[in-house]
Amino acid sequence: MTKIAFLGTGTMGLPMARNLLDAGFAVRAWNRSIERAQPVIELGAEVFADPREAAEGSELVVTMLSDADAVLETAERAFEGLAENPIWLQMSTIGIEGVERCAELAERVGVQLVDAPVLGTREPAERGDLIILASGPASVKDACEPVFDALGSRTLWLGDVGAGTKCKVVVNSWIVGVVGVLAETITLAEALEIDPNRFFDAVEGGPLDLPYARMKGEEMIEKSFGSPAFRLALSRKDADLVLDAAQRGSLDVPVMRAVAERLHRAEESGHGDDDMAATYWATAPEVTSRQ
Repeated sequence: MTKIAFLGTGTMGLPMARNLLDAGFAVRAWNRSIERAQPVIELGAEVFADPREAAEGSELVVTMLSDADAVLETAERAFEGLAENPIWLQMSTIGIEGVERCAELAERVGVQLVDAPVLGTREPAERGDLIILASGPASVKDACEPVFDALGSRTLWLGDVGAGTKCKVVVNSWIVGVVGVLAETITLAEALEIDPNRFFDAVEGGPLDLPYARMKGEEMIEKSFGSPAFRLALSRKDADLVLDAAQRGSLDVPVMRAVAERLHRAEESGHGDDDMAATYWATAPEVTSRQ
């Protein structure tokens, strides 16, 4: 039975670890707040207080954490002094600089790094329907595929380490942009005293219709953001990573700058733990936000 150290059992990591257990892997879990790892114990996982203990004896190490600093801090602890050389599946969204730092650590400690961020939020993670954007050495592909098959419905192998993260940044630019512009569309309809549902009626079934926009739009119309599929604070982080990537490419991205500013504003107003659709509050008139 393949042993996997799963480091980070939060909103995304917990269902991912559960799916690995269901697929027959032996999961050795760790989370900064150990109580958040407790649910997987009932399913047969071992939970450890230290990432190194979880990594010891594991053939693969998965990191699924909030940002690059958390990933690097945890991975350094996990790999410190290990006699074995597990494959490191870095599946968090950490940006281009973050994956470069991971590659430096992997080379230093002698592990093989696979850069494999995922597309999808909590519900796709629960169903095992994530899209995995994998990049790394071809020699470890066969070892990784059963893990990816348990976690996702589709895996794209994109080349050398870093290509997966670059693709994720591109996709996130679109996701964050859609939600930001949608917030303006909903608030414009409300300001003009047009039922926002009429917008969706107008585009229904045509090339402008978009299921994701319908889902987020419903939350905005209902002002219901308290059960987040993806937290606004993480969406703000993703927007910042897009801006960092654009700066590397000497690109001017004024739309993304504006969306990032609104996400920052919504987070500072106390909506960081709400769903990303709560960026609505950074666009809506003050009188609307108080209703």
